[in-house]
Amino acid sequence: MVNSIMKRIAKRCGEISFDSPDQNAKCVRMLGDARVRGQTGVLSERRGSYPFIDFRLLNNTTLSGEIGTKKKVKRLLSFQRYFHASRLLRGIVPQASLYLLDEDYLGQARHMLSKVGMWDFDIFLFDRLTNGNSLVTLLCHLFNVHGLIHHFQLDMVTLHRFLVMVQEDYHSQNPYHNAVHAADVTQAMHCYLREPKLANFLTPSDVMLGLLAAAAHDVDHPGVNQPFLIKTKHHLASLYQNVSVLENHHWRSTIGMLRESRLLAHLPKEVTQDIEQQLGSLILATDINRQNEFLIRLKSHLDNQDLRLEDAQDRHFMLQIALKCADICNPCRLWDLSKQWSERVCEEFYRQGDLEQKFELEISPLCNQQKDTIPSIQIGFMTYIVEPLFERWAQFTGDTPLSENMLNHLRRNKAKWRSLLHKQHSSSRSNDHSGQMTGSQEQTYNEEETP
Repeated sequence: MVNSIMKRIAKRCGEISFDSPDQNAKCVRMLGDARVRGQTGVLSERRGSYPFIDFRLLNNTTLSGEIGTKKKVKRLLSFQRYFHASRLLRGIVPQASLYLLDEDYLGQARHMLSKVGMWDFDIFLFDRLTNGNSLVTLLCHLFNVHGLIHHFQLDMVTLHRFLVMVQEDYHSQNPYHNAVHAADVTQAMHCYLREPKLANFLTPSDVMLGLLAAAAHDVDHPGVNQPFLIKTKHHLASLYQNVSVLENHHWRSTIGMLRESRLLAHLPKEVTQDIEQQLGSLILATDINRQNEFLIRLKSHLDNQDLRLEDAQDRHFMLQIALKCADICNPCRLWDLSKQWSERVCEEFYRQGDLEQKFELEISPLCNQQKDTIPSIQIGFMTYIVEPLFERWAQFTGDTPLSENMLNHLRRNKAKWRSLLHKQHSSSRSNDHSGQMTGSQEQTYNEEETP
């Protein structure tokens, strides 16, 4: 009975033929490791390999600064892996959320999709109209609009199953890093892929990679940033040696879901291998610690006018830039949308700060609700991260209506945050905290999670 269950699970990973007891033992050992190596040699991660942060691990930090013994951590993580794999052990395949919507709601959702290329697209409204299935609905539509289903001969049922897996592996309890954020980034990416300077050179593979990377770029995000994972000695930090920890996890998790769903199984091996590697390159580019690296390279290309989009390498680089823009485009949205995103990301920061305070850890920059106000966080974020990137993006696109629209929103939103900050200062003159950005805080935005 146990062997048959293990066979079913491992066969989903496409890894093992079961001709001997030794191979069954290999399967059991593999199931104890979150990583699964496919035929291409790229390590992937099973769905649910690394579940939500269990803060019971922090209970022993008060006196020793350590997170308990390795044996305790290993035992707890093993239980977590088992718990999240239990649906497979019971033979239960996750299904899509039911669309319990009347025709009026469906009609409104369809109407919104007809305007999916507009920059004022309200992803929050769209998520409500689709009963929380904004990411699945949006991606199915965009794959059809861009002709990707026909070009790659994708099976619609398999595509839908893969997208449901991606959507389910976002944590809905995260105020910011959830499936709605992924859908918002995907919609922005769709807009950028239509910019003439880029669209005229893109291949179907480029478009599919851009949309897939946007949809999965934060999958299974735990709601805390990389410094938190490192200082709490989380197993992900150890696995990826403290380098692009979250981004590596998002990428490997995506590879695991692609293989499990068999969405691209009908394509030649070399094609799927290339797709997996390029997805990794795109998702890893969203690491905020690499912001200056990409800005310097983009500035050099623009100043030297040596971008050749006929070249696959240059096209891929601009896809990386487009994804980075999409990931942090919230300050460039309409004020009502931008403000919601700002409040959500700061709520996620403050939750991390509260946990750090509870377990007597040093509170991370931007995570102290008593000192780091939303206006001051947003002003600094816009000044040091968003403006430099979007000004270069506008230079690349040639000041198109979309680029000008985004920069105008960015300037207006920054002015509104400055006004709100001024009001806060006026009402709390007795406080020492000024809320102004200092020179040292620029480094903070290059080391922390993107707001």
